[in-house]
Amino acid sequence: MPPMRLAFLIVRDIWRDFSRHRSQFLLAVLSLATGLFVAGGGLLGIDTLDRWVGRMEAMARITVFAADGTDINVLEQKLVDDPRFTYIKRVSSEEATRQFIESVKDAGLMLDTLGLDAIPANLELTLRPDLLERNKAIEVGEGLRKLQEAGDVVVDHERMDTLLKGARAVRSVLAGFGIVLLVVAAFSTGTVVRMSIMSRDEEIHIMRLVGATEFFILAPLLLEGAILGLAGATVAAGGLWLLWLPLSMGKFSVSPFIVEMAKLVFFSPKSLGLLAGSGLFTGAFGALWGFRNSKRDRRGNKKMAD
Repeated sequence: MPPMRLAFLIVRDIWRDFSRHRSQFLLAVLSLATGLFVAGGGLLGIDTLDRWVGRMEAMARITVFAADGTDINVLEQKLVDDPRFTYIKRVSSEEATRQFIESVKDAGLMLDTLGLDAIPANLELTLRPDLLERNKAIEVGEGLRKLQEAGDVVVDHERMDTLLKGARAVRSVLAGFGIVLLVVAAFSTGTVVRMSIMSRDEEIHIMRLVGATEFFILAPLLLEGAILGLAGATVAAGGLWLLWLPLSMGKFSVSPFIVEMAKLVFFSPKSLGLLAGSGLFTGAFGALWGFRNSKRDRRGNKKMAD
């Protein structure tokens, strides 16, 4: 059979199945979309955070506060000739307080409780380019904490590490939950495919009688499942985009930090490909499961008839 003719017949059979079982197909797509939405949400979160960390790592600094009873000028004189730092910026209490208000939600309420000068003056230290790597920057921070003149030392790289660990833990939970939902969705897809097989039972029986291979019979069903999976991935990506768009525009009452991260672009092409591939695989796997179960049922019915 010519390839174009074969492709036409496969597409025709798939369209016929879609027309016969619209509600079941819709349910399968929604089941797939739910699992992919949850798993994709975790993937989007860690993807955005990784991008943010990569962007911020080169700009990361170390913030040093003077120890209790030590003047900030003494600390500055101690560090001004340190070759590890290319630039030392002195930040006044007023400026530090303003930065805190701009970056933290409900900061005004916290400052009212603690006092207007709750954020003391500090020094922002810019590291040499060769010390910007995460482990080296953390090591420099540990050394600064040993200085008598230094009080609190905040290393941006440590905070980014904490954020990444937390985000990866959340991603693992969402991915696990998403996988469970995808397994359920695969069985839902398999049930739809079994219904398609039942509606074409006589046609498939004739195909076997004339020598059609199992792959020839299975191919349209696998394609059917893959199309369902791709449709589910499209719905999930659309849902995540509808959630991401207002978030990136600051429409929700969330921290400015989260808004800034959301502005770093939606899914990368690699992540979108992974989401689509997960949908295709889950749909095709469900179709295969449905086909094999249908064969087992047919063999069982044959034995009972004999």
